[in-house]
Amino acid sequence: MGKITGFLEFDRKVEGYEKPEARIKNYKEFTQPLAEKDLKEQGARCMNCGIPFCHSGCPLGNLIPDFNDAVYKGKWEKAASILHTTNNFPEFTGRLCPAPCEEACVLGINEDPVSIENIEKNVAETAFDKGWIKAQPPQHRTGKTVAVIGSGPAGMAAAQQLNRAGHQVTVFERDSKAGGLLRFGIPDFKLEKHIIDRRLAILEEEGIHFTLGIEVGKDIPVSELQENFDAVLLSGGATMRRSLDIPGADLKGVVQAMDFLKQSNKRVSKETYTNEDILAKGKDVIVIGGGDTGSDCIGTSIRQGAKSVSNFEIMSKGSTERPKNQPWPFYPMRLKTSSSHEEGASRFFSINTKEFIGNKEGQLTGLKTVEVHWEHAPGKPAKLVEMPGTEKIWKADLVLLAMGFTGSENTLATQLGVEMDQRTNIAASETDYKTNVEGVFAAGDQRRGQSLIVWAIAEGREAAHHIDTYLMGSSKLPLKGEGDLPRI
Repeated sequence: MGKITGFLEFDRKVEGYEKPEARIKNYKEFTQPLAEKDLKEQGARCMNCGIPFCHSGCPLGNLIPDFNDAVYKGKWEKAASILHTTNNFPEFTGRLCPAPCEEACVLGINEDPVSIENIEKNVAETAFDKGWIKAQPPQHRTGKTVAVIGSGPAGMAAAQQLNRAGHQVTVFERDSKAGGLLRFGIPDFKLEKHIIDRRLAILEEEGIHFTLGIEVGKDIPVSELQENFDAVLLSGGATMRRSLDIPGADLKGVVQAMDFLKQSNKRVSKETYTNEDILAKGKDVIVIGGGDTGSDCIGTSIRQGAKSVSNFEIMSKGSTERPKNQPWPFYPMRLKTSSSHEEGASRFFSINTKEFIGNKEGQLTGLKTVEVHWEHAPGKPAKLVEMPGTEKIWKADLVLLAMGFTGSENTLATQLGVEMDQRTNIAASETDYKTNVEGVFAAGDQRRGQSLIVWAIAEGREAAHHIDTYLMGSSKLPLKGEGDLPRI
């Protein structure tokens, strides 16, 4: 695939960014796309591997060498068709995926890998710009009905696949707009919301119904869904946030990251919200948690006008090189410096928060930390050890807890009688995505726990195949890596 000598002739290139001082003045996306010539050269770098390990790195099984080759040859419509056979929403993954495919790229063994994610994003955007992506309602309806609970990437992918099979699909979303964490968890500077609306318009035109502002299990009983639908898919995400159970955790100013981000996204979109304002303007902000959510809090705080932003991570500072215990083609845990980090945050590693400090009015004024290190012994879990004499008091007006999620809410599970696993996720087999309750399936973060957008879309697609089989006895919907019929 690509040009036979392309990987020898061309260096890796990725899209650039606007300068921080310009981009922090608004919430718009700030990437600067590569020129078409550069994108073709990146497609040319694909090595015509005997075994393309990028396939195994991608949870969706994207046919990466095939669309790279099409881009190299300037066949953009063909590239878009290939990409959409395995990925319902490449415009999302091209912006948000951490690109495990690139870490598995054979060229990446001793050189910089092919810039697959940039190519994917540009293929999708070219397809939209050219009008190649159009609604394709099914020619025939089966008479079967499916309820999808949750409109995040897993629910959206499953809904589109099931609709393509001819079933009538209704998506229930408790928020005011569809999209799940794409809508209310990801800041606009990473994903502007018109990108979601553009795709939702196509899904609705294809015949999918979206019922918004309705919380199943609260506004309507789940028994009503079981009576009115032939199958139910639970894809509501892993929404239980991890807390920090230390003194002062109830002080005003200690806030869960998703509460902060959701309100900010609503404010940017000029939507109403009922909670008291959570704003970083003029404040010393500390973000606890070094993942993507923490990074999003940093970028949002800076745009809101924070006085200072610090980022605490309990883990030790990682290496920018691939760790020896995580060899190719496995996804390595490297030190990641995001665009938000580059906008002005101070980062601190191997640090543990011991106590939040407040005044008589119950307002946060600071926190106490201690430095830590991790002891490793063969055959035993790593042990966190505090370093004596390293206690420190930090000034803070706002602390954002971005420490991940612990599982799924159990309201629906309790009402349905669905079993949960030890990690408080809905227990459903990866073999067929069935729960212990007849006709009820689960997919995405609500089944597997907090994970990547590519895994959510992949699970939605796989669940759709098994729901279709449950309803019809067999299914023509694809499983991972099989690809679908051309979809543009």
